[in-house]
Amino acid sequence: MSELPSILLLSGSLRAGSSNEAVLNTARAVAPAHVRTVVYEGLAGLPHFNPDDDADPLPAPVAGLRAAIGGAAAVLICTPEYAGTLPGSFKNLLDWTVGGTEICDKPVAWVNAAAPGRGQGAEATLRLVLGHTGAAIVEPACARIPVAPHAVGADGLIGDPQVREQMGGVIALLAEACGPVPEPERQ
Repeated sequence: MSELPSILLLSGSLRAGSSNEAVLNTARAVAPAHVRTVVYEGLAGLPHFNPDDDADPLPAPVAGLRAAIGGAAAVLICTPEYAGTLPGSFKNLLDWTVGGTEICDKPVAWVNAAAPGRGQGAEATLRLVLGHTGAAIVEPACARIPVAPHAVGADGLIGDPQVREQMGGVIALLAEACGPVPEPERQ
C-alpha cells in the first residue's frame, strides 16, 4: 500500500495546554483520512543555535528535527507572538532549518490563533525566515483562526464546529499542495 502523505505539526509554544497546541491537536482530529499528521515534540530540547555546531555530526536533537521535517510531505506551524515577533525558542528551531535542505521547496503553512489585531509580528517573521529556508509557503492554507482560551475543552481540542471546519480546510489545502493522493494498491 502507498504511504499516506504526512504533515508535520510544529507548535511554537512551550506552554503546556497552549491555544497553539490546541489548534494543532484539533488539526489532527479533523484531518482527512488520506492524511497522516505527526506532532513534533522536541522544541524544548533543541540547543541554542550556533553556526559552529551546524555541521556533521549534528547535535542529536537537531538531527531529529531535520529528520522529522525531511520525512514530512508538508509542515503546519502554529506559534504565538511574543514581544511583537516569534518566541525565541521557535525562532531557534527555525534557525536550525536554515543550514539544511529538508524544508526547501516543502509546502508550509501556518495558523495564527491570536486574538484579532494581534499576531502580525509573528506572521511577518515567519514569512521572512521561511523565505530564507526556501520553504514553499502555501498562501491559501495560511489562516487566522482566533482561539479564546475558554474555547479549548478538557480534551485539549477546540469544539467549535466553525473552527474545526476551518482547520479541516487548512489541512486539506496543505495536503493538496503535496500532490496527488496515492491510490491504494489492489490485491
